[in-house]
Amino acid sequence: MSRLPRPQAVIRIRSFLKNVQGVATFSLLTLNTLFWFAPLMVFAVIKLLLPIPALRRILTRWIMAIGENWVSCNAFAFSLGNSMQWDVRGLESLARDNWYLVVANHQTWVDIIVLQTVFNRRIPFLKFFIKRELFWFPFMGIAFWAMDMPFMKRYSKSYLAKHPEKKGRDLEATRLACEKFRDTPTSVINFIEGTRFSEAKKAARGSSFEHLLPPRAGGIALALSSMGSMFDSILDVTIVYPQGVSQFWELCCGDLKPVVVDVSRHDVDDWMVTGDYANDREFRSRFHQWLTRFWEAKDRRLATILGENRQS
Repeated sequence: MSRLPRPQAVIRIRSFLKNVQGVATFSLLTLNTLFWFAPLMVFAVIKLLLPIPALRRILTRWIMAIGENWVSCNAFAFSLGNSMQWDVRGLESLARDNWYLVVANHQTWVDIIVLQTVFNRRIPFLKFFIKRELFWFPFMGIAFWAMDMPFMKRYSKSYLAKHPEKKGRDLEATRLACEKFRDTPTSVINFIEGTRFSEAKKAARGSSFEHLLPPRAGGIALALSSMGSMFDSILDVTIVYPQGVSQFWELCCGDLKPVVVDVSRHDVDDWMVTGDYANDREFRSRFHQWLTRFWEAKDRRLATILGENRQS
């Protein structure tokens, strides 16, 4: 039997050990999810069956605590095999009792883990706008509802063409669904590129940005129309992987590359909240202009951070 050259043998052994670590980390994450999912479902069912406002508020706080514990345990599992070279900036003035709209660039599913870890117990538990149809998804639908994920109702253009009387009803339904957040500090996150960045997608969309895809205004306009008067600030989060983007399995295997998370705060101006994005062409044009300037500044910030890390 021929033997592998020593360098190749070492590489194979290291690769094998990395994959063993990945399996172990993924197993810990699975066990952690199952552990916290059980009490979450118990509280969710109680919250659903006993619609008493005071009790619901208490249960909501307990459920948010479960979510935060889940994130903390996940972060601990990842830290066991990773050096976690993180450069996090701009967290100094954040508070758990404020309302935030979090806007971030998106390159990999690891972004979500990074955001959850960085903001856990610094701001209210991160929430996503969820399509209302997902409420009926087994187990997860009620979990989303229990964790107060804002459900949105959207009518397609073809549906509205047949039922013009429904125009604006989806936004009003989403706005009413968000009214519960007036009494509960909330953080809503929006990836306004609509998908993960890649050079192929950048070329396909004809992006004028160096490091970003063109922003899609609909999601952030919906968030501001539904909850804008509640938000204390917009948190502009720029996520940078100076040595290349990490993937989820690499994170499990202990190969998380260095990451920079840069956070800046912006005011929510009155005009953003009071305008009618769907029906007011002038407002829509102004909103697009603001969003383009916002995204251009983020692109420059991303380039600056990459330049700083190349020099160091």
